[in-house]
Amino acid sequence: MNAQFTEFVRAVARGRRLGRSLDIGEAEQAMGMIMDGEATPEQVGAFLMVLRYRVETSKEIAGFVRAARKRMAIQTLLDVDLDWPSYADHHRQLPWFVLAARLLAENGVRIVMHGIEGAGTATTRAALRAMDVPVARDGEVLRKALDRGLVYVPLEDLCPLMQRLFDLKRLFGLRSCVHTMARELNPFGAPAQIQGVFHPDYLELHRGIQRWLDQPAAITFKGGGGEGQRNPCKPCDVRVLRHGESFDESWSSLTEGEGYPWREEPLDVRRLRALWQGEWSAEAPRRAVTGTAAMCLWLTRRVATPAAAESMAEAMWLKRAPLAVAA
Repeated sequence: MNAQFTEFVRAVARGRRLGRSLDIGEAEQAMGMIMDGEATPEQVGAFLMVLRYRVETSKEIAGFVRAARKRMAIQTLLDVDLDWPSYADHHRQLPWFVLAARLLAENGVRIVMHGIEGAGTATTRAALRAMDVPVARDGEVLRKALDRGLVYVPLEDLCPLMQRLFDLKRLFGLRSCVHTMARELNPFGAPAQIQGVFHPDYLELHRGIQRWLDQPAAITFKGGGGEGQRNPCKPCDVRVLRHGESFDESWSSLTEGEGYPWREEPLDVRRLRALWQGEWSAEAPRRAVTGTAAMCLWLTRRVATPAAAESMAEAMWLKRAPLAVAA
């Protein structure tokens, strides 16, 4: 037993009147002890599940992220424009956002996407392969791959200590705060970040985390399946953070009359490539791609207004380069 960590458990678990949240420094210390193996398994389980029940504060998650950043296995300086976390561990929709990221990268936006490796994320991994997106497992490969504009880094290579905490879901049967902190990791300090969440209650939590972490620019919205993917058939309410200023933006729906599927069966990633190659056409998925790209163009200040961003994204789509013929 670690007596020092016991005090952190006591702080969060003493009940409604005596319990309290951790400040950002305490949270960083607590997560550092967990990741360094200085807390017992029983202490880790108690701590994570109490926070799960009580719900973590933005300060606590920010402290946890600070600890994780110091313990990343890949520590390298990169010129990145946009951080794109992808941590939904199951999909009911195809990941059209992969096409949006590729479209942006083709037009000069340098993007690092990161996420978990597991059975539930097989669709994303298949989509990355279908769209010829390189996967980097070390710093040297990452630097070279980013010259193409878009690269994906598995969390298990980026920060194995965090991946171990993710794996506790099988033991608990529940998610923990690790899922939230991974989304805010921004491992290479990109000045802009896109954040898609499933539960609306987490929208303001994420903006608070971004503020505590001094994130220069970020958008957070309810995305398809908990990913950074815009539903083109509905207005999209976006939480924005820009240089310490918080405000909300509402992006209009992009298409009407053609339903955007909430559940797609089966999830055939060949449709992603077919849409890009012009071999298959569907208005709502195409608008999901260009609409998501437009939000990122506005976020990264390529254009000044949402309307201009959507026009630019549509023009980019029309001029997209075909993928190489599969071997």
